[in-house]
Amino acid sequence: MSRLVDLHIHSCYSDGIHTPATLVRLAADNGLAAIALADHDAVEGIDEALAAGAEAGVEVIPAVELSVELGRYRDLHLLGYCIDHRDAKLRQLLAEYRAVRDNRGKAIVDKINRRLVAARQPPISYDEVLDGVEGAVGRPHIGRVLVGRGHASTMEDAFRKFLIPCDVPKRYLPAGEAIAQIHRAGGIAVLAHPTTVTEDRRRLREVIVRLLGLGLDGIEVYNNMCYKDDMLFLESLATEHGLLMTGGSDYHGFEEDVQIGIGRGGLAVSYRLAEAVMSRAASRRKETESPLRHDADHG
Repeated sequence: MSRLVDLHIHSCYSDGIHTPATLVRLAADNGLAAIALADHDAVEGIDEALAAGAEAGVEVIPAVELSVELGRYRDLHLLGYCIDHRDAKLRQLLAEYRAVRDNRGKAIVDKINRRLVAARQPPISYDEVLDGVEGAVGRPHIGRVLVGRGHASTMEDAFRKFLIPCDVPKRYLPAGEAIAQIHRAGGIAVLAHPTTVTEDRRRLREVIVRLLGLGLDGIEVYNNMCYKDDMLFLESLATEHGLLMTGGSDYHGFEEDVQIGIGRGGLAVSYRLAEAVMSRAASRRKETESPLRHDADHG
C-alpha cells in the first residue's frame, strides 16, 4: 500500500484554526507519512510542527503559500516547499506582507460593521478577531467571530453574507520575485490549485508556460479545486513541461467536507511526489552552493 501525504495544510498561524501540533496529530491519526505546513505569508508555526512530527513519526516539510500576480492575473497562489524557514530575508518579506494583511483585515471589519450597524445589529471589534491569531490575519479569523456572535450560522454562511461582499483587495507579490525568493531560500516553487487561475485550459497552459519561464518547478495536480478530468489535464501538462507534481487538501479545519489527507474524500497523494520535491530541493542546494564559501568555511 502506498504511503500517503498531504502537501497543503494551514494552521492558526495564518487562516487555519488548528495549531501545528494538532495538525500533526490529525495527520498521524489518518495514517499520513508526511505533511507540508504551508501557511499564508507565515513560517512561525513550522518549528512547532517539526517538533510534533518528530514525536509522532510524521515527516514535516517546511513550506509557505504566497499570493502573487502575473500580468492581469491576480491572486495566484505559489507554494514554496523545503524552504529555509529561518532565513532572515524571507522572514522580513513575510513580515511586511503580514502588516499589509493586518491593514486589510481592519478594512474588512470596518465594511462589515457598516453593514451590521445598518441592519441594527451590534458590530464586532478587531480585538476579537486578533484573539487567538498567531500569525497572519485571514478572513476565517473574522468569520469565526461572526459565527461566535451569531451573525452567521457557519463559516460558509459568514463568507456568503459578509466576507465575500465586504472583501478588500490584497497586495500581491510579482510572480517572478516570489519564485526568486523561494529559490533563494532553498525552496521549490509550485503553483497551487491551478484551475482557480482560469478554467480556460488554453489560457491556463499559457500562464503555466510563463511561470515556467520565471523558474516555476511544479504544479499542484491533485487538489480539491478541480475534477478528475482536470487532474488528468494537469498531469499531462506537468509531464509535457517536466514539472513536479504535488497534491494536498488545502485543509484549514473549518470546512465541513474537507479532511486532512483525503480532502473531500477522493484525494490520495503518494509519498513519492513528496520525495521528488525534496530530491529537487536537495539537488538545487548542491548546485547553488558556492565552492568559495565552502573553502572559506573549512579554512
